Amino acid sequence: MSVLPRTARAAALAAAVAAAVSAAAPTPATAPHPPTRPREFVALSDVDPTIRQEIRYHTPNNFVGEPINGYLQPTCVLTRPAARALHRAQRTLLRQGYSLKVYDCYRPQRAVDHFVSWAEDLDDQAMKDEFYPRVDKTRLFEDGYIAERSGHSRGSTVDLTLVKLPARPTPPHDPDRPLTPCYAPQEHRAPDNSVDMGTGYDCFDTLSHTLDPRIRGDQRANRLLLKSTLESAGFKNLPEEWWHYTLRDEPFPATYFDFPVSRRGTR
Repeated sequence: MSVLPRTARAAALAAAVAAAVSAAAPTPATAPHPPTRPREFVALSDVDPTIRQEIRYHTPNNFVGEPINGYLQPTCVLTRPAARALHRAQRTLLRQGYSLKVYDCYRPQRAVDHFVSWAEDLDDQAMKDEFYPRVDKTRLFEDGYIAERSGHSRGSTVDLTLVKLPARPTPPHDPDRPLTPCYAPQEHRAPDNSVDMGTGYDCFDTLSHTLDPRIRGDQRANRLLLKSTLESAGFKNLPEEWWHYTLRDEPFPATYFDFPVSRRGTR
């Protein structure tokens, strides 16, 4: 057996210790996740097919004005606990003559990156007159409308509204329709078959704050019905967005996924 010199033995020992420490160090939960849907995620329609879906980011009907990266199909994907909680809320609402309608559910990190890239392009303000007419685009990050991470990427956050039953169909998106402010009276906003919440979905304005005192009457009652029902089902609201809810006991509180949105979710 050969014997290493003392300095060589010391160097080898140091390298072995460093390798062991490196191997033992846990991978951060927020590291990029492989683009395959984990078994804990399900299509919402498999849990409750009565919940209506209008997945805006699969279409150009959104604040960017084009389909968003990662949305291969217009379907809602969530963690199983979040989907089951929505099912409980839906059962409560159906008895009162309402249905939930989801606009967005799980959102891959690549979609969030698309938002960030769009927000950094100050020349692209094609949808400003509808979605952020009173906000300078240079302030979208500072004001919290756009961020480099989204709770949606953890799989238990959902953007949604209420629809009065029997529901009338929403007219197809017309890209040639003149843009109107998202806080205009409902009859002047972009078509949507939801109840009147005081603003449209994804309205970058303080009027979208759930309990904004300027929202009164039926609009406030509609927001409170959505809020109380979802809170009873286990969700918590983001106060700045009346449509945004996260499961309180979400199973992946610090993991941000990047598999694409589809019923299979394996591409």
